[in-house]
Amino acid sequence: MRRIVSMLSDIRQLQMKQAGVKEGDAQLRETANKFRWFDNALSGITPTSTNAKLEEVMTSADFAYAITEFVQRQMVPGYKRTRFNFEPLVWNDTAPNFLTVTRYQKRAGLEDLEFVGQKGVARPGSVVEATKRQYRVYRWAKQFDFSMEALINDDLGYFEDQATLMGEAARRTLEKYVSRFYTNATTIARLTGLGALYMQNGRLTSTRISECRMAFGQRVDTRNEPIDADLAYIVYHRGLEDTVRQIQASQLVPELATNAENVVRTGWTGIKDPYIAGAAPNLPWYGFTNHRQNGIRPFVLARRQGMPAPMLMRKRSDIERITSMLGGGATAPPILGDFDTGNVVVKVEDQWGTYIDDTEGNLFDYRGAYYSSGTAA
Repeated sequence: MRRIVSMLSDIRQLQMKQAGVKEGDAQLRETANKFRWFDNALSGITPTSTNAKLEEVMTSADFAYAITEFVQRQMVPGYKRTRFNFEPLVWNDTAPNFLTVTRYQKRAGLEDLEFVGQKGVARPGSVVEATKRQYRVYRWAKQFDFSMEALINDDLGYFEDQATLMGEAARRTLEKYVSRFYTNATTIARLTGLGALYMQNGRLTSTRISECRMAFGQRVDTRNEPIDADLAYIVYHRGLEDTVRQIQASQLVPELATNAENVVRTGWTGIKDPYIAGAAPNLPWYGFTNHRQNGIRPFVLARRQGMPAPMLMRKRSDIERITSMLGGGATAPPILGDFDTGNVVVKVEDQWGTYIDDTEGNLFDYRGAYYSSGTAA
């Protein structure tokens, strides 16, 4: 700033000389004295000061640092995360509380009729018991606390989107939870033990999709009667995204150098699961039915009634603003936090659960699932 004042003083004196004011003129001396006084005022040193001393001043290099550190600061957008759209894969259920709920489902019809001869008596038939499934919901939560000073000093808006990030954390946790329904070892072992109609080791190709579709076409109920089970969704590792696009876009079989028509490019929807583990080229993939069309529910996602989505909560401040020791008080702003530490405490919570079994894994109905390890070329 003092350098700027010095430059202004030189410019003003030059202007006055060009206007005809001679060197040593009283007007020129008066102007110089005014700028000198202004410079002394900025430096903090007065001509009559008896304790005048040198102090550290801000240099031009300090200006560059200050502008860089305090003025040219801003937050840039963070990463955009990958979303797992698992909703078509699960059957949604609700529980009234945290106690275990029981669900029954008929998974077989009645026996076939039999020929009865003249004066014959029809044999009695039998009814298959309903399949019983039990599960409950659990609490899932995370708490965060921020100091009052950090929130007030946040001139960049770093904490402004914390509520959004808390909601995203709840969604991401649920996505990982659903992904583990079919990627856990127990579920995979169950499908593997059921044989060729429920698993294979081939990598994702149009031929393997045809085999998967054929396997669903041979599903039977508990009486070994055919049921309506079609391949509706293929859930794949993120490394197979181009493979899925190529299969669905190709009119001809992409793996063959022939004119064979690609008949499996339609009829199913690909869903990318970013949480499936695997290393190329051995990337697993899964096939599932559409429970809305055929009633075959591979998985269930239960929520507590009244909690359809995550809930964001903040601890109420226990501070009151007062004007006298004995007078009434007014509620303090939440940013002041609690009385002892000034911490602002927030929490995000969700409540969900699923079917869990030592043999079935998380398979509510194994007839709606198909697994491939993707290890065979």
